[in-house]
Amino acid sequence: MSIPLLARRNPVFAQKSLLGRSTMASLSSGFKRNKPPTAIVLMNMGGPSTLPEVHDFLSRLFHDKDLIPLPMQKTIAPWIARRRSPKIEQQYADIGGGSPILHWTNIQGSQMCAILDELSPSTAPHKNYTMFRYAKPLTESTLAEMRRDGVRRAVAFSQYPQYSCSTTGSSLNELQKRTKEAGMSRDTENGIEWSVIDRWGTHSGLVEAVCENIIQALSKYDPATRASTVLLFSAHSLPMEIVNRGDPYVSEVAGTVSRVIERLHERTGFESPYRLVWQSQVGPRPWMGQKTDDALKGLAKHGQKQVVLVPIAFTSDHIETLYELDLEYGKEAKELGIDLHRASSLNDSPIFIRALADLAADHLRAVESGERGHTSPQMMLRCPGCPSGRCGPQKAWFAKGGRD
Repeated sequence: MSIPLLARRNPVFAQKSLLGRSTMASLSSGFKRNKPPTAIVLMNMGGPSTLPEVHDFLSRLFHDKDLIPLPMQKTIAPWIARRRSPKIEQQYADIGGGSPILHWTNIQGSQMCAILDELSPSTAPHKNYTMFRYAKPLTESTLAEMRRDGVRRAVAFSQYPQYSCSTTGSSLNELQKRTKEAGMSRDTENGIEWSVIDRWGTHSGLVEAVCENIIQALSKYDPATRASTVLLFSAHSLPMEIVNRGDPYVSEVAGTVSRVIERLHERTGFESPYRLVWQSQVGPRPWMGQKTDDALKGLAKHGQKQVVLVPIAFTSDHIETLYELDLEYGKEAKELGIDLHRASSLNDSPIFIRALADLAADHLRAVESGERGHTSPQMMLRCPGCPSGRCGPQKAWFAKGGRD
């Protein structure tokens, strides 16, 4: 990947530092309001903004049994984090010195809330809060900021478009736990009423934003060969132990891909050949496949020499796109003789940001009117093989709006 392209995709590289909060969000806390803001809490796994944060990020990640179930987790997780830290630090160094996910999340959130104030004046003012599972700002620090702002109404807006117990479920488990510890459940003095946007992988705005980026990538090929260019949709893989208990993630990612292909056909007039593949597997245990790099090797073997890589389960650039897709797989594709282009991540796409605002506005209207509850029916359905003792109580807590 060229230096100018890296600078555009990772502001850490371009700016040598990362904004802790977006400018608009920082200023908003100083605004005088007649009422506290409606909080739109963007939840994601996060990423280390600087190299010294890498170890703590990995330690939190490998301690999370919702994400990566391990035997003797409390013993093995610290060892894995120490062992992997030097390698992962180098990967972050190679993409500019840190993850840009906080930067992009703050931009997405602040621009979304500006639109949301117009779409839903009855619930305005709205303020975006970033809440990461494994990196700063962590759940507890974001809750403290919300308490300072006097928040009484909040939407937990998962930035994983497709639901998994290991991602959205883990973040919601942590949110419930930390909220109760802070004495901020709905029926307390500092209580917050919560509702949840838990999945939105087939939303028309998301589909349109992804299509737009694919079309831009296809435009880099000769018009005569665009229709035969293979689209390789790449999503973060999931341990088969989680898939086999009935987790909906794999089917929901496939649903997103299906909608994107349908819309792409409408816009381009041709049917693109495509596959859904899986990246970022860690360790020797079985994970969902086919692996993205194995798919590239297979396509090259079968004579497919034009490929567009499409990140389909990520809402912004971070290490899985900037290092894994761009550097690792980009190098491999070149060695295989594949002319590979990567569809841009959603980042500050105006289409995507409008989609976020539309989702939030529709959600707030439906909950306030009583058309729907604080959670979706699908969220309330536990995986048939769910072994967790936290999952059921968490779902019930959010269904009551965060009331104990």
